[in-house]
This record gives sequence, structure tokens and C-alpha cells, in this order.
Amino acid sequence: MPPPEQKLRIDKWLWHARFFKTRSLASKIVSAGHVRINGKKISKSATAVCTGDRLRFAQGRIEREVEVLGLGERRGPAAEAQTLYQDHTPVQKIDPQAPRFEGKGRPTKQNRRRIGLMRDQMLE
Repeated sequence: MPPPEQKLRIDKWLWHARFFKTRSLASKIVSAGHVRINGKKISKSATAVCTGDRLRFAQGRIEREVEVLGLGERRGPAAEAQTLYQDHTPVQKIDPQAPRFEGKGRPTKQNRRRIGLMRDQMLE
């Protein structure tokens, strides 16, 4: 008789693999319906995940796609967490010459003068 297949809750696995800082954050993502296991949308944190499953979820602005290689028993260091999965996320190109968005960063000296003039005119 083969040994029973080991399973772990999806929120706990995402936390063990260090995709989310806390287990409650992982649980919120799952319960919001933003996680798919083998292409099937799930909405319960208690859904079990086992080795060989493919997960697809959003982590910040990145759409992650990973394959579960192990379950883990604790939330260890990052090197240990990286052995739990294989990342299949497509590489996203980042254009280093992309223009900065207006309003980000510190204004230039010229912009600061204009802001000062606008404030003075508003007070009059």
C-alpha cells in the first residue's frame, strides 16, 4: 500500500515559500479569489496543495506562476524556501529608458520656483 500523499493548506504553503510576509496576507489573497491551482480558481484558504500542483497568483504587480516541489515543515530562511517551488513566471522586460512619471520624485529648482509663484498668486 503506497503512503498517503502529503498535503498542506494553500495559505500556509504560500507563507512557508515566502511569497507573502504573513499568513493572513496569503489568506486574504486566496479568499479574494486571486489564486488558481492547476488552472482552477479557489477561494478557500483551507484548500490543500500537494507536490506537482501549479499555482498562479498575483504578487504585487507581478503575475506569478510556480510549480510546487515540496511542502516544508516551517517558514525557514529564503534559501530553504526556494527549494519548495520552481518558478515558471515569464520574464517581464523593464525598459531602463522609460520616462519618469510626472509628479514622482523631488521637483527641480525651476518647478519649485513655479510652485512658489503659484502659491503667492493664490494668496492675493
